[in-house]
Amino acid sequence: MPLKTMRLTMAQALCKYLINQFTVVDGKQVPLFPGIFGIFGHGNVTCLSEALYEVRDQLPMYRGLNEQSMALAAIGFAKAKRRQQIMVATSSIGPGATNMVTAAGLAHANRLPILILSGDIFINRRPDPVLQQVEHYNNPTISVNDAFKPVTRYWDRIVHPEQIISSLPQAVAAMLDPADCGPAFIGLPQDIQEYAFDYPAEFFEPTIHEAPRPRADMKKLAQAVALLKAAKRPLIISGGGVRYSGAEATVAAFALEHGIPLSETVAGKSGVVHDHKAHIGPIGIIGSASANAMAAEADVILAIGTRLQDFTTGSWTVFDHKAKFISINAARWDATKHRALSVVGDAKATVEELAVAMKGHKAPAAWMEKGHAEFADWNKSLDGWQAPTNAPIPTYGQVVGVVNRKAATRDYMITAAGGLPGETMKNWRVKSANSFDCEFGFSCMGYEIAGGWGAAIADPTRDVFVMVGDGSYMMMNSDIYNSVLFGHKMIVIVCDNGGYAVINRLQNFKGAASYNNLIKDSLAKNPFPVDFVKHAEAMGAHARKVESLSELETAIDWAKGNDKTTVITIVSDAFVWTPGDALWDVGVPTISNRKQVNDARKYQDDVRAKQRIGV
Repeated sequence: MPLKTMRLTMAQALCKYLINQFTVVDGKQVPLFPGIFGIFGHGNVTCLSEALYEVRDQLPMYRGLNEQSMALAAIGFAKAKRRQQIMVATSSIGPGATNMVTAAGLAHANRLPILILSGDIFINRRPDPVLQQVEHYNNPTISVNDAFKPVTRYWDRIVHPEQIISSLPQAVAAMLDPADCGPAFIGLPQDIQEYAFDYPAEFFEPTIHEAPRPRADMKKLAQAVALLKAAKRPLIISGGGVRYSGAEATVAAFALEHGIPLSETVAGKSGVVHDHKAHIGPIGIIGSASANAMAAEADVILAIGTRLQDFTTGSWTVFDHKAKFISINAARWDATKHRALSVVGDAKATVEELAVAMKGHKAPAAWMEKGHAEFADWNKSLDGWQAPTNAPIPTYGQVVGVVNRKAATRDYMITAAGGLPGETMKNWRVKSANSFDCEFGFSCMGYEIAGGWGAAIADPTRDVFVMVGDGSYMMMNSDIYNSVLFGHKMIVIVCDNGGYAVINRLQNFKGAASYNNLIKDSLAKNPFPVDFVKHAEAMGAHARKVESLSELETAIDWAKGNDKTTVITIVSDAFVWTPGDALWDVGVPTISNRKQVNDARKYQDDVRAKQRIGV
């Protein structure tokens, strides 16, 4: 019997393949690729746009305003969906493509899936150099799309229409693999998009995908059990992998059953609610005094689904040098770090097997009691830092406290770079699972509003609170317009502290003079504030400026009653921050004419003397 084929252009075949990929979420079959963000140009506007138009009902397209922000929106969507569904982003060649490199870096660092489809140069080279082509004199096969190679988990350039038959399944497999999860990039040369090919019909058959759950090696699991049973002061660090595995309840129950205090990383926050009986707060540089105090005494650390970046480990200063690590991670690379007992496997499946082997065992009760006492002290401190004062300008902590109190149980909070990650990690008391997104793996300014738009698309049944500093707002804000245009409501809280205040704080902390971070310390002769209300209103949003915490409460009530994106701006203190205890290793000059810098250098040497040395 002859092979049944379908004659399609490469662009048509690609789109037909995408709309026939499905997954299962909460027991229901849904599209694996529910939508696409795009900006058209000469590299994708003819062939690919025509193909996308044909499938517009199955693969709806959101018109982007900036290639980086639309890709960030796709990433925010993926995070809100806990990596269960994947958005696509497409651009033309040249600057449209390179604008997405930053977003790809963010997705790669955070292990989040996005499919990036970029136009590319002509394979036949007949019209070279085309508009926006960057030529490499000694290697004509290189285009700007090669810049994606360091920041993607899968990279390909299609130079024959048949190649998508092998390439697309590999891209999907990489994005769904819990170990390799991250961005996939496929370059689409302009001439190859137009070529027709007789594709086998079975290539387009509906396919249901589910992320695999790799099981741990039984010997490694037994070694982990032995370490935990011998531990007097065990501690759990719950990372983002716990959430993406759907292991939140499993890990929380394991911690409670075996009397092990549970701390969270930035990506792991909201795996459990704030008042869970085993929870002792976030850990690390922007963590809690309670979790850091427990980490300093812990003898065995069970790290689950975390890559143990420096903000989690305090640049490896928060742990006793004799402490032993067990690392459960789907990725071998992450599981093997820092002399840990490497248990490579899915978080949910591995912890379930660990629980069976640990049945009946419980850590000394005094250890969990200490965790409860430390966490109680931390909560009292939070109450004090968030309480209103007579100060004319509220602090970040006070602002976060108000927003947190006014947010409904299921509402979603999203933030990213600057001072707000530390302030929200410390001051935001999680009310429901998977309701918090702080992008701090790449610490990317500009993620907040774009990611908030993606999160609003992902779940329109809850309010999305975007907390953003004035610096990040100025860097990337255009998706306020898109959220209004397409009807995806956000509540954006702009904390205006006059520039890049947290970097000014770091600058001063390391002995340097304030220089070019706050607007008042720049070359500007007549600094002036931005009117964020007028700016937001110009993009179609409701907007209001408030002067006090009580006005902020009233404004949030107003915003929750609105039917479209609402921006609330409040001047915030640039110099008062919620205290933290963990150290951070950053470069400080060894030679300086300033005493403050020399003193900071001595302090930095002390930090490095406390570091646990990894291998």
